[in-house]
Amino acid sequence: MDSDRLHQQKTRLPGERCWSGLLFSVWKEMSNLRRWTAFLWIVNLVCCTFGMAVNERTDDTCPALHVEDRRFSDSLDRPLALTGFDLTEKFLLRKGTVAEDRPSFRLGSSPLIKPTELVFSHGLPSEYSFVTIFRLRRTTKKDRWFLWHIFDQTGGTQVSVVVDGAKRVVEFSFQGLQKNTLHYTFKSRDLHALFDRQWHKLGVSVQRTIVSIYVDCKLVERRLTEDKNDIKRIGRTVITTRVEDGRPVDIELQQILIYCDPYMAEMENCCELLESKCGANKTSDGTPPPPVTGQLPLMLSQPASKPLDGCPCPVEKVRSIKSN
Repeated sequence: MDSDRLHQQKTRLPGERCWSGLLFSVWKEMSNLRRWTAFLWIVNLVCCTFGMAVNERTDDTCPALHVEDRRFSDSLDRPLALTGFDLTEKFLLRKGTVAEDRPSFRLGSSPLIKPTELVFSHGLPSEYSFVTIFRLRRTTKKDRWFLWHIFDQTGGTQVSVVVDGAKRVVEFSFQGLQKNTLHYTFKSRDLHALFDRQWHKLGVSVQRTIVSIYVDCKLVERRLTEDKNDIKRIGRTVITTRVEDGRPVDIELQQILIYCDPYMAEMENCCELLESKCGANKTSDGTPPPPVTGQLPLMLSQPASKPLDGCPCPVEKVRSIKSN
């Protein structure tokens, strides 16, 4: 007996307290069906308790985002509570002009750059939608500029959306898992409409290995990509800035939104480009939207002969536009 006990003390690892050893000891002690049942019940209880603890943690990466219900083709398919970021608000673009009854912002000459941690205080999810409404001016329709750019502390690109007027393309770049910058150029002819100096909506849906581009609420191109690295909060974020010299590009901007859902770019309609009373004038949480000056025009860019999919605008209004 003493020799067996001594042998056990020699073979036992010092301080061994791991769960595997405990489970092995319990397993050896069980000799009938009742003990097995009790053992499985305890294991199941522990797993469920741990799962509840994980699931009950709240993800505060994305704050609530208040947007008008009329922006969406089918409100039944979208989340009840939208989350994301309004970059026009983050960059304090509050005082703008009203051109053709459309409230918009002229960007001036001050650099539109902020520390990323002030724009995305808890980070940015790996999948999201980027949606903006803008129009180019005569002097900038051939410029190459960052619509959105996040770079790290060394100046390297974490993610960017570039509009190239000379080539009439849109470029999406991001940092891969190996911390290398990957570039994807979208060359669809449907992108050419962005450079006709009219109002347009550009949407970018970013999924784990897919990037989709929408122009005026129509899918124009989709690309398979490599996996993306997580975006770090250390660094700077800029919007609407020329690649050449870092100065704000001379465009008119209505809004830049980032939804914490990659499918929101697909759900957006373009009623605000067609009809000022298209859908309910409420935000996603039922509250009135922030006050703006001016009303939206009847039509600014999209031909009436090709009505936008999912737009609940009255048929009579669309016909009247077409007849004009």
